[in-house]
Amino acid sequence: MVFSLNPSTLKMTRTNFFIVVVLAISSFQMMESSPDLANNVKENIQYNAINCRKHSAVITEFGAVGDGKTSNTKAFKEAITKLAPKAADGGVQLIVPPGKWLTGSFNLTSHFTLFIQKDATILASQDESEYPVVAPLPSYGQGRDAAGPTFASLISGTNLTDVVITGNNGTINGQGKYWWVKYRSGGFKNITRPYTLEIMFSKDVQISNITIIDSPAWNIHPVYCSNVIVKGVTILAPIDSPNTDGINPDSCTNTLIEDCFVVSGDDCIAVKSGWDQFGIKVGMPTQQLSIRRLTCISPDSAGIALGSEMSGGIKDVRMEDITLLQTQSAIRIKTAVGRGGYVKDIFARRFTMKTMKYVFWMSGAYNQHPASGYDPKAMPEITNINYRDMTADNVTQPARLDGFTNDPFTKICMSNINIALAAEPKKLLWNCTAISGVSSKVTPKPCSLLPEKAPMDCDFPVDKIPIESVVLNKCSS
Repeated sequence: MVFSLNPSTLKMTRTNFFIVVVLAISSFQMMESSPDLANNVKENIQYNAINCRKHSAVITEFGAVGDGKTSNTKAFKEAITKLAPKAADGGVQLIVPPGKWLTGSFNLTSHFTLFIQKDATILASQDESEYPVVAPLPSYGQGRDAAGPTFASLISGTNLTDVVITGNNGTINGQGKYWWVKYRSGGFKNITRPYTLEIMFSKDVQISNITIIDSPAWNIHPVYCSNVIVKGVTILAPIDSPNTDGINPDSCTNTLIEDCFVVSGDDCIAVKSGWDQFGIKVGMPTQQLSIRRLTCISPDSAGIALGSEMSGGIKDVRMEDITLLQTQSAIRIKTAVGRGGYVKDIFARRFTMKTMKYVFWMSGAYNQHPASGYDPKAMPEITNINYRDMTADNVTQPARLDGFTNDPFTKICMSNINIALAAEPKKLLWNCTAISGVSSKVTPKPCSLLPEKAPMDCDFPVDKIPIESVVLNKCSS
């Protein structure tokens, strides 16, 4: 049976559709302003969190309009300011209901939950004036895009205790295209783009069950924090978008990243601890980090990178049950002369990889430096790196491992690893210089600097870091 519409019928159909849409929007706006909306929204909130909240509010109670056009920066700031006293009295949650809530940068408070409902989108403003200019981080000395300050992140917090950003898969849309285009054209000569989420000098932090898309630069950046959980987060950015790292724990202690899905134009996870002389001076390592059940797609970067900003040190990192698809490298250790610091006591197991340029990549030639003044005698220490129980298909080159001639990377261990090569692999499968270690049951056969030992398993800790034993509470409004 074939249906057809003549032009007059089609015009009437479009007119009727337009009327229906207008009525629907009008009804939504009427509902949005209804005093019953806040109560209806609050009744449907359930989630798991490190702490539940005694008080609850909806962003519409502070004049916010979810039309995707009206700026709600003032509403978010006013909401958090007015709710702060309640946060001190048993905690408070701010609910973002369905709609598109345009906003610039705003700061969170302690004992606070930002809950983003399903079909709700926090829409990042592309108006630069809505992002305050802030000083660079002390362990970096300057912004990452350029010498000078940075734009404040879309959602920020400093010196907080007990802060939760969660939802039932609500969305934060960074609207990054504006920032990517201007960055690539050299438009940010003295300032760094905003990140999406940045929590600083804080403890007891949870980011869970949300989706972040099109961040202007880094997506999630906990820095100088302790007791951090990032769980059930989806991060999506075009694979050619600049510096859209997924999750970057930076000078943090006791962090758990689990059950996340990341598609990125840069590293899906990048572990950091400061840059050259600034990171050495601050001296705050990233340590006690567990990453598990990550799925990553990043054709031009790493699934998990350690560095290159690692001058405060990186140690005791556990990675397990990782899936990597069409990703440049599985684990990449990045450093340089002048970094100082260390990357040590690294443990990885149960990786599944498909279509990779490299599986293992270590490089001492990541020669990006902040303003002049770094110490060329500050050599990083790379030691006790353990990889085991991994499979990879369609790999161009199993490993590229380049230490320093006068300061080799040491105690590298690989065991029970099976790598199936691509149709046209590199002629030199294992490119190794200035490293030492051992291997066991690795295919194809590693380079001579990783000699075969009797059947053995590389180390993986049997204990847990403290954050892995935390049980989340079941919360509701």
